[in-house]
Amino acid sequence: MMPFGILTRVSDVLRMSKHQNLVMQVPRRLLGGTILSPTDHSKLDLRNRSNKYQVEQMATSAVKKMVADTSSQTLTWRDVQEWIAKEPFYQVQDIRNSFDLALKKKETELDAPVVESEIVELMRGCLNTYDRTSIAFETIEDGAGSLIDALELFRRRGINLTHIESRPSVLEPTYSFFVSIEGTLQDGNVRELVNDLIRHTKNVTLMGTEEVPWFPRKISDIDVFCHRTLDAGSELEADHPGFSDGKYRERRRIICENAHRHKFGEPIPKVDYVEEEIQTWGIVFDKLRPLTEKHACKEYLEVVPELYHECGFHRDNIPQLQDISEYLQSKTGFLVRPVSGLLSSRDFLNGLAFKVFFSTQYIRHHSKPLYTPEPDVCHEILGHVPLFANPEFAAFSQEIGLASIGASDEQIEQLARVYWFTVEFGQCLENGERKAYGAGLLSSFGELEYCMTEEPSFREFDPFDAGEQTYPITTYQPVYYVARSFKDAQEKMRHYAQSLKRPFNVRYNSITSSLDLDRDVTVSDDGIPKHSPEKMTM
Repeated sequence: MMPFGILTRVSDVLRMSKHQNLVMQVPRRLLGGTILSPTDHSKLDLRNRSNKYQVEQMATSAVKKMVADTSSQTLTWRDVQEWIAKEPFYQVQDIRNSFDLALKKKETELDAPVVESEIVELMRGCLNTYDRTSIAFETIEDGAGSLIDALELFRRRGINLTHIESRPSVLEPTYSFFVSIEGTLQDGNVRELVNDLIRHTKNVTLMGTEEVPWFPRKISDIDVFCHRTLDAGSELEADHPGFSDGKYRERRRIICENAHRHKFGEPIPKVDYVEEEIQTWGIVFDKLRPLTEKHACKEYLEVVPELYHECGFHRDNIPQLQDISEYLQSKTGFLVRPVSGLLSSRDFLNGLAFKVFFSTQYIRHHSKPLYTPEPDVCHEILGHVPLFANPEFAAFSQEIGLASIGASDEQIEQLARVYWFTVEFGQCLENGERKAYGAGLLSSFGELEYCMTEEPSFREFDPFDAGEQTYPITTYQPVYYVARSFKDAQEKMRHYAQSLKRPFNVRYNSITSSLDLDRDVTVSDDGIPKHSPEKMTM
């Protein structure tokens, strides 16, 4: 059953919805006897308040940047069209389609001057990909054609349904239906649809939504949180091997600043690694190679020769993230995104939903080449990268990411544990023998040897159990989870994700690189948690 959230009688709302800019007159008494104070009125905005604010901010910022970038004193629609085509957000399919359609209508006036407010209005409309409205209604009588008659109302108004579910009425021989549609009451055809439903069905109700933590809706939204690193990066703790090395710290600062400035759609900044860094990489590479050949799963080993030829994956060269990202995209659709330090668990996992893996570019200090207190380029490339080229592993990783979208803080903590015991420290069965697939194992010669002994405990992978299992971050793991296969792990992960209580369902749209939600949802105004969030340390 769909969560009701806050319910408002449509007839009360429609009195104020005749104008294009909808003003909602909220009745004080709602269904179920709930009484709202004036400060609660914003809860009933059927549009996503935070996403609307974000669109406003993006539109205003884009226009300011356009004015600054354009040398002409007077802007025309042609200037606008040419500037937009060069911007990273234009590479997102659904946004590009919106702009192309809007500008096509202005073909006859491309050279006409345009004022700033007109450009803001264009930006606001084309950048907004969030609008959904949820409606509940009840058929007047039971019968095979009652739903068909109701759905004909939607078809007649040209409105797309994104979700529909039903349940029988308790008191009458009729059915109640709950639908989510594309559009809001600002749209004339949506208002006409609601009037149609009032005439032909009964108990028509607009459905408010439960508030969930902010999450990205499209891949370019990742730009919003990539700079919100919590630790590491250029700031080092006093016990870090490179703390007293001023040259090393300055080197990391430059690499981190380049990653910090990176935006979606731009090439990943190239790092010209110096001889000392390449030597450190070579030492780690040589130490791990015989161990991974013995203990790594076959899916990992199968990819290494391709990485050698496609990305320069060998001891005398540190591969560039741009080359790796292009290779992974051709294999599984995954992208690599440079990051300047550790992200919160929520931000890191949200990225996986879009097939984005966050990677550092700096390398550990040369004085201790076989030790690092935080993820570095050795861990990312030698540990993580090969398996993201495997379709089943990539799909499993994305399942964890999709489960994190709109999840509660408690659910994020559980998902972070599942990630830890799989993508970081997971093992799998191969012809009855345990093999390593977790990056924390494949990039650590000490723990890779240890995990193949009988000293630790081993459990069959179960996300329900792994989500509750605590773990140490400074010692070898006392418990490892062993998957039967990546496909089996993916199925278990999907079942686990479906068990998490969320007020909506989500799927990834690979064509638009965005998330499709099946119903209206409201996100909290804060993009950053108020408490200190758990960090993704690997």
